[in-house]
Amino acid sequence: MASALPVGDPAPSDGLLEPAAVELSEGHDFGVYVHVPFCRVRCGYCDFNTYTSTELHGANQSDYASQAILEIELADRVLEASGLPRRPAATVFFGGGTPTLLPATDLARMLTAIIDTWGLAPGAEVTTEANPDSVDEEYLQALAAAGFTRVSFGMQSAVPHVLATLDRTHDPERVPLVVAWAREAGLRVSLDLIYGTPGESLEDWRESLVSAISCNPDHISAYALIIEQGTKLARQIKSGEVATPDDDVAADMYELADALLEEAGFSWYEVSNWAKNEAELSRHNLSYWRGEDWWGIGPGAHSHVGGTRWWNVKHPAAYAQRMLAGESPAAGRETLDAATREVERVLLMSRIREGLAIHSLAPEARSEVAGLIADGLIDGRAAIGGRVTLTLRGRLLADAVVRRLTP
Repeated sequence: MASALPVGDPAPSDGLLEPAAVELSEGHDFGVYVHVPFCRVRCGYCDFNTYTSTELHGANQSDYASQAILEIELADRVLEASGLPRRPAATVFFGGGTPTLLPATDLARMLTAIIDTWGLAPGAEVTTEANPDSVDEEYLQALAAAGFTRVSFGMQSAVPHVLATLDRTHDPERVPLVVAWAREAGLRVSLDLIYGTPGESLEDWRESLVSAISCNPDHISAYALIIEQGTKLARQIKSGEVATPDDDVAADMYELADALLEEAGFSWYEVSNWAKNEAELSRHNLSYWRGEDWWGIGPGAHSHVGGTRWWNVKHPAAYAQRMLAGESPAAGRETLDAATREVERVLLMSRIREGLAIHSLAPEARSEVAGLIADGLIDGRAAIGGRVTLTLRGRLLADAVVRRLTP
């Protein structure tokens, strides 16, 4: 069962934004996120808004691209009617779910609609997530021909028993193949890993890291497993079927990842992300951490434009009904006040290597900087240069740093 939507204010059926959105959007990039909520099987750890074929209850995968295009058209009307100038998309990201369960022609249709509506900024990044067993050479070539520039493969682990605990279905030996095929098609490649799975040893994790590095991707993400309430894995842990993950072991795994990735020529630029150089950073994810604007297309997708955040109805059938009726699919929204925007700015910007300008912090937060340096949580040399940048220890304790910077 996917997690519940936030509790917010009612969203207007026409989707119009607050007048303040025009001023608060000035100087911000615009991105597009497309949520494709379909999966072949539900992974035991996942609480994303995804649905297998038996859970669609009236919705149809084959109709989805047309419904998403209706929201793209609605988004353009709403932004124009709200007084926002049309901005080209700096980034486009197809996530899920498994976007590549849809035919490549469907992804191409949705991307073409985005380009026809807003255009792409020069050098725009266009990414799709994919499972290693959901694409082949022809599919990846079709993505590249459609205008995709990047693919992010959900590798998760190279160790069969870890994949089995996570309910991942792909053969780890397929990962090098799909990376090579993506490269041949001219796509940049990211590999996503998960650490801290119950039963995963430090040596298992080392094997996964070495395997991922040997594929020579441009970018690697390594996320600590979070046990979400309501998931199969949470029930297994509660019943004692699998062991509770150990936080100390997870910290050791993070330190190992950072060491091996740095040794292989990757540099961290966000707590859970490493890239070979500036050109390979996930610019779409950076837009979230930097507080840029984006419109989220699809069931359960979240958007943020000009200080207003909203989220769509969750189920694909409810989403289809709204789109066919010409109504906004938004289920609720919130308008962020100045204090909330500042807390979120500190929360998000502190996670990335560029960090925060010390002069931009509130006086009481600036007074914490010396203590954070003394505690080994932020880099003293960077602080002398006027920035708050996390150390390795600080990355492990990022939440504690944020609490001290938002008194």
